[in-house]
Amino acid sequence: MARRIRGLQRSDLEFGIVQVSLDLKHLDDALRMAAIAMEAGADWLEIGTPLAMAEGAHAVRRLRAEYPDTPLVADLKIMDGGYGEARMYAEAGADAVVVMSRAHDATIQRVCEAGADFDVLVMGDDIAAPDRVAEARRLEALGVGMVLHHIGHDHRGMHPELRLSPLTDLPAIVAATTVPVQAVGGLSIDQAVSCPTIGAGVVVFGAPLAISDEVGFTINEGDMPKILADAIARVHETPVAR
Repeated sequence: MARRIRGLQRSDLEFGIVQVSLDLKHLDDALRMAAIAMEAGADWLEIGTPLAMAEGAHAVRRLRAEYPDTPLVADLKIMDGGYGEARMYAEAGADAVVVMSRAHDATIQRVCEAGADFDVLVMGDDIAAPDRVAEARRLEALGVGMVLHHIGHDHRGMHPELRLSPLTDLPAIVAATTVPVQAVGGLSIDQAVSCPTIGAGVVVFGAPLAISDEVGFTINEGDMPKILADAIARVHETPVAR
């Protein structure tokens, strides 16, 4: 896939593609994980929030130098100062940034303006929205290029009895929008692989499947290449539902 991902359409996604999230605190660990991910066949790399907080735009520049043709997603969780933050990471080499749906309309719109000015895909994260379907429609109306349907780690951990999963609302969100949709938050490998069959063609592998901001690698590093390669191959073979 070409590096440019702004303007990505659902119709562009015949089979699932894989974004591997580098949810690590140290750049050296992130670079090792990125090498494993790329060798395993990953399509995109994500500068996870822990890495963005610990290493900032420097992490984007290092990954861009290592992987000049690979789309890089910066999970910044932007809540304010949208244009400036999006621009900073775009100029460092990011191809996509994440803005939170709980931000003001103005912030989301400003991030989208920066996306247009700097050729960056804007992903809108619906975490904590009371009505996920309505929020997905709002995000698309405000100009985001992808809806990121997200059940938060803390919320899931505090309410295990609810068995919270992004798969619950995913079909309705896909039906309510026209932009690509991504689902994250507590999915097993099998559940993540199933997302394209629901219409969410960009699949994320990261915490807690392979890495964690708290404990580093959660799968033995020696086992990770095969586990990740097998999972990625399955996604690549899964048609995206229309």
